[in-house]
Amino acid sequence: MAKAYVLMNCNLGSEKEIISSLKNMEGIKGVHGTFGLYDIVAQIELDSEEKIQQVVTKQIRKMPKIRSTMTLIRSESGELFQPSDKLIGAMLGQNIVKAYVVIHCEKGEEYPILKDLSHIPEVKEADVVFGLYDVICIVESSSDEILDNVITKAIRKIPHIVSSMTLNVIKEQES
Repeated sequence: MAKAYVLMNCNLGSEKEIISSLKNMEGIKGVHGTFGLYDIVAQIELDSEEKIQQVVTKQIRKMPKIRSTMTLIRSESGELFQPSDKLIGAMLGQNIVKAYVVIHCEKGEEYPILKDLSHIPEVKEADVVFGLYDVICIVESSSDEILDNVITKAIRKIPHIVSSMTLNVIKEQES
């Protein structure tokens, strides 16, 4: 299964409309409005990278209110990150705060960082990606304070991370 993350910027005030439209597209696993450099993050999973490319170029980029996109394709090097044991909190509704963290790392250190991320309970999913960033992860917690601590005291302390950017999910756009 091919997987990608599409980071988008859109016209001011059009986030909810775009999120609603994206949720109806084939292959969209998740879509969230975010605070930060990007307005929306969508996760796509389809049978091939070619199908992902079709969705991005022929559907997402053609949406009139989307100004720009950045696509991060997951590396097809196997599943180093197994999130199945981390779904309990999400299933019980305990994880009410969510963020995407995109990471730049030292050359060749992507997989050790992915392995370190897999040991942090609040990291629900993570992938090595091709594009401007090297690794992307999804962090969920029961409060903003815990989320802040996980990002600043756990993720950012992982060896070989050069920089990171956090995109906090906007809960009000989750309808």
